[in-house]
Amino acid sequence: MSVALGIAVLVLAAAQDAKSGWTPAESMKVKAVGDVQPSPDGRRAVFTVTTAVMTAEKSEMLTHLWIANVDGTDARPFTSGEKSSSNPQWTPDGKWILFTSKRPEQQNLWRIRADGGEAEQLTDLKSGVGGFLPSPDGEWLAYTRTDEPTAAEERAKKEKTDVNVVDENFKRSRIWVIPLADGKREPRLLTPGDLHVDAKFDWSPDGKTIVFAHMPTPRADDWTLSDLSTVDVATGTVKPLLRSGAAESQPHYSPDGRTIAFVASDTPATWAGETSVVVVPAAGGEPRKLGATFDSKPGIVGWSADGKRIYFQETRGTVSRLSALPMDGGAAADLGPGERHDQFTRLNAPRTMVGYVSQNSDHAPEAFVTTLDSFAATQVSRVNADAPSHPIGRTEVIRWKSTEGLEIEGLLTYPVGYEKGRRYPLILNIHGGPAGVFVQSYLAARGIYPLASFAAQGYAVLRPNPRGSSGYGKAFRHANRKDWGGGDYRDLMAGVDDVVARGIADPERLGVMGWSYGGFMTSWTITQTKRFKAASVGAGVTNLMSFNGTADIPSFVPDYFGAESWDNLELYRAHSAMFQVKGVTTPTLILHGEADVRVPVSQGYEFYNALKRQKVPVKMVTYPRQPHGPNEPKFVLDIGQRLLEWFNGYLRAKE
Repeated sequence: MSVALGIAVLVLAAAQDAKSGWTPAESMKVKAVGDVQPSPDGRRAVFTVTTAVMTAEKSEMLTHLWIANVDGTDARPFTSGEKSSSNPQWTPDGKWILFTSKRPEQQNLWRIRADGGEAEQLTDLKSGVGGFLPSPDGEWLAYTRTDEPTAAEERAKKEKTDVNVVDENFKRSRIWVIPLADGKREPRLLTPGDLHVDAKFDWSPDGKTIVFAHMPTPRADDWTLSDLSTVDVATGTVKPLLRSGAAESQPHYSPDGRTIAFVASDTPATWAGETSVVVVPAAGGEPRKLGATFDSKPGIVGWSADGKRIYFQETRGTVSRLSALPMDGGAAADLGPGERHDQFTRLNAPRTMVGYVSQNSDHAPEAFVTTLDSFAATQVSRVNADAPSHPIGRTEVIRWKSTEGLEIEGLLTYPVGYEKGRRYPLILNIHGGPAGVFVQSYLAARGIYPLASFAAQGYAVLRPNPRGSSGYGKAFRHANRKDWGGGDYRDLMAGVDDVVARGIADPERLGVMGWSYGGFMTSWTITQTKRFKAASVGAGVTNLMSFNGTADIPSFVPDYFGAESWDNLELYRAHSAMFQVKGVTTPTLILHGEADVRVPVSQGYEFYNALKRQKVPVKMVTYPRQPHGPNEPKFVLDIGQRLLEWFNGYLRAKE
């Protein structure tokens, strides 16, 4: 095909996409917004905008900084180029914006004047930067970086003798500091030894101390061992602050520097457990738990300017909202109406404003700011104003009764052009986790599951939050322990029955799909019932025993099931799709990233071969380089298109 003809074909395809409503290709045009931070003077806000880049030789997400007045005027790109710029932060004086960028290869620290100009590189690292934060006086910049390879390790790699001994020679993340003043910036290490430092740390208001969370190693399983320490910036002296059976994280100094707030898990720390906001004297002492939160899963946003409250965000049902906990131990108070899904990022330096991203099923994500003395949302960005504006399926929150009288909530999306009394094919979409939750995010945003495209092609889509989900309290989140595929499965089937009873879903045209734990539930579902005419298992756990021995989180399943496989073999077998797979007939599409260490690709191969040997219609597609969540746009697009083709072939073939 000639270049001219190839371009013509692409243009024609794009035009056809635009005319046919939402498609996976159209959703790739929706921009993602993040990292909204108001300036110290409260006049401007910086935020990030991410677009998908797909050319003949590129398939990547490109992120750049944008800046705007807080009333939404004069919004414009602030960085540009072929390399992403992300993680913006204002310096305390508001004169500079710090950010990270992979220029040319590894992620390093840069700064640019808030009035514009050329960006200046601050670090030159081989291993890249993790988290970073300027000191309150703006004199120093602290950051985390992973240990770089030694000369001997680089030589071994060159000589092809670079063996890897598992769980030895860890590359830990550590805190370093550099001066921000012009001149030579010699990095100085603050946290040597056997500490793997979390990227979220905080400076004391006087700039003399940094508080940080740390684990013994970078292993994902070691999060349960997270503790808090402080380091004296001048001397590098590290002092333990908290050592307990709980996992401590997200430390924040109070405005007066006397108190540190943090999030602590239950004791011992568990994967689906509860967390609380806790305070402790900065000089050390007895920690004190603040009031309870609705879901027992708060994420600290910051302290109030007067030090009397701590702002946090938490999921409640199908939205996330901002609330505040008083220091006197009183009940949490909600800020804002909680009508949309809001993701809060950073307070400005005086703690008078906060930035956030807001969206709902019908509205694309945009940057917002609000004052904190009274919630007054102001939209800062309109970067998705030029996104496709096709008709979108209406989404509503519905509830139904499951077994044991448990009320379950979910999101039901109607087909575009829905006609009451007419039945439609239904897709049951199951979330991951299992402590995940479906929220009211923009339906047409790019992602693995092209929900707006399904609605545009005449499908209803049900996204339930069964027992085990976050957003409904600790007891609900714990309700599937030792019972994956039990009560949660009944919750899902009751939801399907409800949509059928409403006269919306055609019981003869049902499909099911899910990723990660959603993949587990999908594989489980088709071993329990033949009512679904097509399925797609995405990065699914299909065999609890082999998953436990190959994943990067070997404590995960034993935590949920209360036993190792060798101590309760029958429990693992009874809840694994691979041991129920005989007799499955549902045509199944299996999707998996080849670089997935969370749910190794072998889980997909086990299920694929079992179905294939039983002559079940099955197709498995693997994606090179992709981790647990595929991140290359061309692969995300491919997944969406394959899903539509697969379900159309089995649920709409007669049409």
